Amino acid sequence: MASPTFKLNTGATIPAIGLGTWQSKPEEVTAAVEHALKTGYRHIDCAWMYGNEAAVGEGIRRAGIPRSELFVTSKLWSTHHTRVAQSLQETLQNLGLDYLDLYLIHWPVPLNPNGNHPTIPTLPSGKRDVLEDWDIRDTWKQMEAVYREGKAKAIGVSNFSKLKLEHILATAEVVPAVDQLELHLYNPDPTLLAYLKEKGILPQAYSPLGSTGSPLLSDEVVVELAKKHSADPSAIALAYLLAKGIVALPKSVTPARITQNLEGPIKVKLDEEDVKKLDALAPGGKQRRFIAPPWPIELGFDNWPPLK
Repeated sequence: MASPTFKLNTGATIPAIGLGTWQSKPEEVTAAVEHALKTGYRHIDCAWMYGNEAAVGEGIRRAGIPRSELFVTSKLWSTHHTRVAQSLQETLQNLGLDYLDLYLIHWPVPLNPNGNHPTIPTLPSGKRDVLEDWDIRDTWKQMEAVYREGKAKAIGVSNFSKLKLEHILATAEVVPAVDQLELHLYNPDPTLLAYLKEKGILPQAYSPLGSTGSPLLSDEVVVELAKKHSADPSAIALAYLLAKGIVALPKSVTPARITQNLEGPIKVKLDEEDVKKLDALAPGGKQRRFIAPPWPIELGFDNWPPLK
């Protein structure tokens, strides 16, 4: 079964459902990617920071799907903001690919590349070691350069609020194609979504079902609608995002769940009343983020834990 697609501001199409690979162990993710692609997925979302790009690449090779049919995303990690081209080349080597369909800045937080750890350098105080004299607009300029070279067919951002987007857009020559965010029933962020629509930036949802042990799938409204549509609760949560024009990136390494996450939401057709019920969950007292790393800078999101 093929995923529906959305349009990027580059004119390219992107499958509306992709396989997320965060927290997937290398020994598991190869089989997960292979199964996903053989099941009908054509969109794989990965990142250098996940530490499993080589295993993802092996899964892509085993599936044997022509490269032209695939949409592969990866992300620039925070300690790599000063060396975008070099980092992208490392990712391409890991994946065994000549180009990415989409390359994202993982967080709008440049970290010290010469700090005490290759991924999360910290100061003696324990706070994360931010590269204070680096402007993320300079990161974006380098992203624009790899885009022009064709190494990335589209470029975008991840975890960028309106505040951070306006900062880079002030000097950008290329508008980001995508902003990948924590988006789900309990964190719908309608104000930011309206801003992205105005700018022609497509939203993507990571953790679209919440996190491990998430209450989303046992929510009484979700369960009620799952019964109405003879569907799994996960299909309701994902169909809600698709109805909003949001790319969903559910993560799983379980074959049956991988298949369900593609086929389930495609079969569900939520009506206007269904969407209204789901829209009411977060403002009705269930607003919640599951992913909020202790970055020591102001990110500009609503409902983000206060800085310590």
